[in-house]
Amino acid sequence: MTRTSGTRSRRHAGIALAGVMALGLTACGGSSTGEGEGADGVVTITVNDMPPKTQPVDRKIFEEDVKAFEKANPKIKIDPREGQMDPKTFAAKLAGGQLEDVYYVYFTDPAGLIERRQGADITPYMKDIPYLDKIRPEFLDVFKGKDGKIYGLPNGQYSLGLVYNRDLFAKAGLDPDKPPTTWDEVRSAAKKISALGDGTTGYAEYSKNNQGGWHLTSWIYSMGGDVAVKDGGKWKSAIDSDAARNSLRMLHDMRWTDNSMGSRQLLEIPDVQKMMGAGKLGMYMAGPDNVPTIVKQFERACKEYGVAALPGQATLGGGNGFMFNPKASPEKIKAGLKWLQFKYLNPDRTEFNDKRIASNDVPIGLPLDRLYTDDVQAKVDAVHAKYANVPTENFRPFVERNGTLEQKVEPPNAQQIYTVLDGVMQSVLTKKDADIDQLLADASKKVDALLATVK
Repeated sequence: MTRTSGTRSRRHAGIALAGVMALGLTACGGSSTGEGEGADGVVTITVNDMPPKTQPVDRKIFEEDVKAFEKANPKIKIDPREGQMDPKTFAAKLAGGQLEDVYYVYFTDPAGLIERRQGADITPYMKDIPYLDKIRPEFLDVFKGKDGKIYGLPNGQYSLGLVYNRDLFAKAGLDPDKPPTTWDEVRSAAKKISALGDGTTGYAEYSKNNQGGWHLTSWIYSMGGDVAVKDGGKWKSAIDSDAARNSLRMLHDMRWTDNSMGSRQLLEIPDVQKMMGAGKLGMYMAGPDNVPTIVKQFERACKEYGVAALPGQATLGGGNGFMFNPKASPEKIKAGLKWLQFKYLNPDRTEFNDKRIASNDVPIGLPLDRLYTDDVQAKVDAVHAKYANVPTENFRPFVERNGTLEQKVEPPNAQQIYTVLDGVMQSVLTKKDADIDQLLADASKKVDALLATVK
């Protein structure tokens, strides 16, 4: 997931909605060392992911969990910090002893961190973690090094789909319960919605701040292609492909032939969410977590929106988790693993969490964070269904089809690649005569140069 993505808001809305809480933070001094127990046998660990004071409900829940954990584990003290792992400051924090013992990462981070030995090997300490064998293996694999060892744990995942306005679908003569399942159907629906007039846009797309590249990657995946492939042990660009050409031609035709994307371009997440919140947008690519964001920010009703799986063959999926300071002592790693299991990876607390967040008027029942294998996930889903306070039938098209799609992860050096692809997306959406073949050829050379640094 792109770091500039509004999908990060899911960490306060989305994961809470699913009942397994994961909430947000920035470092505030202190240090992380290799020291173990204190003189009194108490281990103190610094952890990030504490919500800021501007999110009082999430922060209150986080603080309650810290107190409950410390009560259950009197020999462990939690020193919480706001913020997540920032690649721009990470190395300096690590070198200066300011990196937390347990720190938050996106799925695009672990491979590089492991390669640079900036995360601790936690393999020897994992045997006693409950439900470890029930976490879906593809998410655990994100935190595996080439040596086969484990360097972290996942706690959230997402898949991109289509968020759509059910009211506009109905007004345009479309069935809100049967959203598009192919890009041709998306194009057709967008034309009908745009024909409603009054400034209504059928489909909107991001193209700034790496968000255009992020979404173009998902378009390419859905069309059966790749952005990067491994060839003989080395990564190379796969952008100059029919899948990419078909994606860009579809976008070009929707923008210039159908006029179903509107004349205003160079959009990013807040722009598109505002359009949807104003009731002037039919569809856009996003995860289910976007719905509560729109509802809350623009005072809309959840029933106005639906979520469908992404058309095509595959969707871009990502997620987040936690890794450990490479200088952390065994005692700190063991304590940190207990904290992660208690706070983020504890299906047994699902009902407690759902009751708690429901009383704080937080939505429950969105199709998010399916971290576990079928038997455990089914139990978690049953609890969410029991406490659901959103119209779950509106998300059925996502639930029923998303599981049949291939879930593809972001390419290596994703953020740098997205910067390149932003330019491609911008050209197609702002220049009617954009040369798609030349754009892809030029972008492919740049991506090859970026991938040459990947080991």
